[in-house]
Amino acid sequence: MKEARYFYVPDAAHAHELPADEASHAVKVLRLTAGDEMMLMDGQGNFYRAVVIVASNHHCMYDIQETQPQERPWQGHIHLAIAPTKLMDRTEWMVEKAVEIGVDEMTFLDCQFSERRVVKTQRLEKIAVSAMKQSRKAWKTEIHEMTSFNDFITTPRNGYQYIAHCYEEVERSFLFEQMKTLAPTEDVTILIGPEGDFSIDEVRNAIGKGYQSVHLGSSRLRTETAGLSAVMMAQLSKC
Repeated sequence: MKEARYFYVPDAAHAHELPADEASHAVKVLRLTAGDEMMLMDGQGNFYRAVVIVASNHHCMYDIQETQPQERPWQGHIHLAIAPTKLMDRTEWMVEKAVEIGVDEMTFLDCQFSERRVVKTQRLEKIAVSAMKQSRKAWKTEIHEMTSFNDFITTPRNGYQYIAHCYEEVERSFLFEQMKTLAPTEDVTILIGPEGDFSIDEVRNAIGKGYQSVHLGSSRLRTETAGLSAVMMAQLSKC
């Protein structure tokens, strides 16, 4: 049986034509022609079984045969706020894998010890969309622009907030144990610092704003590994 081909179309129910980049991939790479079936995803919880009706060098038009609403694979809302790594390919890898595991939002933090203060959000969006299609996620992860640490922690948020750090002089608990006590429907926000960790002042400021002080286990993790560990713990706690 031929594997279904998935395409991201934000307004799939009304657009009737693939976006330019998806059309190019469908026609020039996959060589779809009129009559071929494909699957569309709108990033808002719906899949669509569709048939190609027009395929040219620059256009791929379709007709929807069936709408397939999807059930959310996890409850609650998972928001990962993380400082990007100096080497951007590590952050890009982390975004790809975090989306495959399952995360609702990602924000990039500009912290006191950050070694990177600019990210190309458009490129990260493309990586997130590709991972969404690969892992058959019906909801698109929201990717936010770089935000200052202080602005982020002073913005009101729903649910529970955690800041993971390595300072032994600040009391910490294990993130997974903390989240296991929550109802699966609770929203969670988790902060992960840069390669040099948050400054201790940032940690104390976050705690003062209601963030709970946590660690991710006995190992000292790279930033991108810490981000993935946090997302996985959040997912496991919601099972």
